Amino acid sequence: MGNIKVGLIGYGLSGSVFHAPIIRSLKGFELVKVVSSDPDKVHKDLAHVEVVANEEQLLNDAGIELVVIAAPNLQHYDLAKRSLEAGKHTIVEKPFVIESAEGEELIRLAKQKNKIISVYHNRRWDNDFLTIRSLIEHGKLGDIYTYEAHYDRYRPEVRDRWREQSLQGSGVLYDLGSHLIDQALCLFGFPEFVTADVLSQRHEASIDDYFHIVLGYGRMRVILHSGSIVKNPGPHFQIHGSKGSFVKYGLDSQEDALKSGLKPGAPLWGMDREEWYGELTFGEGDTAVKTKVETIPGSYEAYYTGMYEAIRNRQPAPVTAEEALHVIRVIEAAMKSSKEHNTVYF
Repeated sequence: MGNIKVGLIGYGLSGSVFHAPIIRSLKGFELVKVVSSDPDKVHKDLAHVEVVANEEQLLNDAGIELVVIAAPNLQHYDLAKRSLEAGKHTIVEKPFVIESAEGEELIRLAKQKNKIISVYHNRRWDNDFLTIRSLIEHGKLGDIYTYEAHYDRYRPEVRDRWREQSLQGSGVLYDLGSHLIDQALCLFGFPEFVTADVLSQRHEASIDDYFHIVLGYGRMRVILHSGSIVKNPGPHFQIHGSKGSFVKYGLDSQEDALKSGLKPGAPLWGMDREEWYGELTFGEGDTAVKTKVETIPGSYEAYYTGMYEAIRNRQPAPVTAEEALHVIRVIEAAMKSSKEHNTVYF
């Protein structure tokens, strides 16, 4: 059936690091057109790809089957709607949309047009998360009672970029929170309630740079946290169950690899350093046995492989729009909880 011809809207960090290199590394895809205001930047990486100045020149190209939207969050809804109306399968960089009503409309439109709309929640294929998911699914931790995930970093200075400007969809809750919430929902489904504290801690910040979210599931609690003034981060994950605990430091290696110019298939792609392997603690009664767990290699390319199967062979999308919409609903509930200083029940 030939390659899936792809058009990419946006060539900032997301488009240039997380999408273009992976698309170009895989069989079955051909990146043919990029919308960017900086052709030189694009051609430095993609010498033979056509660069156009506006979305219409891409959406009107009948040869393009798949549109990837890597534009700022505030543009996701409008661009996705126009892409679907143009008859294109559509990938939206996370977060899906700003408001859940927008996501509901896009899902209806995709069904009307008989096109796939999916959201790039690539952190489902982080090496540490794949390892945790395997441990839980294989019952190594027993019944889970506490799941805690942190995405902390040290950025005391506010940067001049849209993610840190006072715009709808900016801030760490929509950015890093989307990742942590999606991972939690993958493991445990939709929560019964949300309690959240979302605020700006840095003096010059105009948008949230900190959140602490608690998701309720019966007796289990899921804690999701992010801070921007954390010089010495603790564990990225802590999971405690009836059979044992798993603690994992460090972050997945794929982002740094992509930033350095590597692509899927490179030696050690998605691998973890041995010193960052997580520690599993188990044993009966007061007995505590500790063992290192080799990290499962990460695989961002698995998302696009799944999209190929969805488009060509009618398989389910690797991330459905309905799943991504649940993330937005949790974000909305977290914002409401923080503003009203209460717990939001679903």
